[in-house]
Amino acid sequence: MIKIIGAILIILATTWTGFEAARHFNERPRQLRLLKSALQSLEAEIMYGHTPLHEASRRLAAQMSKPLSIFFESFAKKLTHSETTVKDAWEESLTEVWKQTAFKQGEFEIMKQFGETLGRHDRVSQQKQIQLTLTHLEREEADAFDRQAKYEKLVKSLGFLSGLLVVILLM
Repeated sequence: MIKIIGAILIILATTWTGFEAARHFNERPRQLRLLKSALQSLEAEIMYGHTPLHEASRRLAAQMSKPLSIFFESFAKKLTHSETTVKDAWEESLTEVWKQTAFKQGEFEIMKQFGETLGRHDRVSQQKQIQLTLTHLEREEADAFDRQAKYEKLVKSLGFLSGLLVVILLM
């Protein structure tokens, strides 16, 4: 009886681990969609609302869910409460929040490059930079969907099957 309970617990634990690993594959495309939406909102605030960058970031933080809301809130605070450049505030905020996201290194580089151009150009050039960044993020989103389709089910199954293997080996 104890062996059966132990076997069930092992299978449950490894299956749960597989589902947690698969959640990462599911989370990345969702966060990329949110990021694209945030950049489109930022573009609208800059182009049509003539909103200062710190105020636009604060508004975005109120609209977005975590971890992007944390990023934009941190960015707005750094712009208003410290003597720093937009580029440095963007990079520091990005680095602070990065571990909480499901993004890969490619997205980090895209966002870092965008931060280097943020606030340096007139509105029309800034709009072009946002559009360029959105194009790059769309490419990353397509990659994320491909990875999700390929690996999400595989990782879930692998979690269950590895638990089954451990149980068979122990019995």
